[in-house]
Amino acid sequence: MALQIYNTLTRRVEPLETLIPNEVKMYVCGPTVYASAHVGHAMSAIVFDVIRRYLEYRGYKVLHVMNFTDVDDKIIVRARERGEDPIALAERYIEEFQEHIQALNILPATVYPRATREIEGMVTVIQDLIKEGYAYPADGDVYFRVKQDHDYGKLSGRKLAEMHAGARVEIDEQKEHPMDFALWKAAKPGEPAWPSPWGPGRPGWHIECSVMNLHHLGEQIDIHGGGNDLIFPHHENEIAQTESYTGRAPFARYWLHNGMLQLGGEKMSKSLGNLVTIRDYLADHSADSLRMLVLSSQYRAPLNFSDETIANAERSLERLRGALRPPAGNQQSGAAADALKADVARARVAFVNAMDDDFNTAGALAALYDLVRAINTARDAEVGGAPFAEAQTELRELTGVLGLTLATKETKSQEAAPFIDLLVQTRLELRKAKQYALADSIRAGLADLGITLEDGPQGTTWRAG
Repeated sequence: MALQIYNTLTRRVEPLETLIPNEVKMYVCGPTVYASAHVGHAMSAIVFDVIRRYLEYRGYKVLHVMNFTDVDDKIIVRARERGEDPIALAERYIEEFQEHIQALNILPATVYPRATREIEGMVTVIQDLIKEGYAYPADGDVYFRVKQDHDYGKLSGRKLAEMHAGARVEIDEQKEHPMDFALWKAAKPGEPAWPSPWGPGRPGWHIECSVMNLHHLGEQIDIHGGGNDLIFPHHENEIAQTESYTGRAPFARYWLHNGMLQLGGEKMSKSLGNLVTIRDYLADHSADSLRMLVLSSQYRAPLNFSDETIANAERSLERLRGALRPPAGNQQSGAAADALKADVARARVAFVNAMDDDFNTAGALAALYDLVRAINTARDAEVGGAPFAEAQTELRELTGVLGLTLATKETKSQEAAPFIDLLVQTRLELRKAKQYALADSIRAGLADLGITLEDGPQGTTWRAG
């Protein structure tokens, strides 16, 4: 089965057919950097990291661009509140976000463009849109003329005749139509500004992404991604201005949008204030647990963030890690070894089939759990050597496609390892002396402390959890 993905633009699942064979041009909208990033931003970054990793696993070369919006009304307001330079404030949060990307095991993008470094290109594009009648200047501002774009609204499914100025649309007497949007904003006192034919000012939000996309990926791309809160107006406006400028459609062949992370039933956002920062999350939990939380759900669906869902994710991680424990024997042939080899092959096929189905990570995890079960069954049957090692290698490879490291943090149990080993040996001596009640009390006491003992043909092993 060819890789199938859901396209927001056409509202159907379609086979992936790229502009250049075996190459994917993918642009993903990054954060507006006016505060510390929260786990909702991490969710989007993880979703598109997994998509990229899987595309590469399937043999595609991925050109991945993720921008930083480093000049914006929100940045200016936050900088004014703190008495800081807006550009310096944005730069500090960019550096922080890049540290989070690394901590979350997110592959670095091919390029991270910043709006402030692309102003000249934005001015050029805006000039051309004015020349072709798609935009008009008005007292230092420049607006895009939505009525000139005859299929405006095709991404969101909205019709221009039904649109009205609302909460996200400023009512401005300079506009020819209430839905016309700013390509250039005239400078106000104390705000960052750049020279332009219309006077000093700065670009509008939407034109930033169009120009950064054009600069780094060209007039047409394969995948454009972002959160589903960007469908309208941001991505709608990107399409309108880009296709009007280039005269080529579609600007992006596939539009992919992740659902929102929800806390208490509401979308997590900086404006609502109901957020958990990435820094705060990583202080108490592993990066793998956040990734597992995201992987457990369909990427287009809303995702509930709670203590319960985090605990479920951490238990699922332990399930995967448990399969990486050493073998209990060294049987390399026979029915059990043959069964393990067959189970590995089935798991690989099931994993690929799930991911080919619009990046169904929950289905891919189900395939991995089947592989875990097969590995544990083989361990109990004393399978070891090459068959066992190959099964664990397959598990590591497929979890790596999902970006999971399966690393364990240094824990108090590891610090106490010599003492636990001593108790295990004492328990063994008690069992030899047939003092089973005392031996069982040691097992129970360690279990209360989160230490599990496992008796096998090669002796007793222990693990935390």
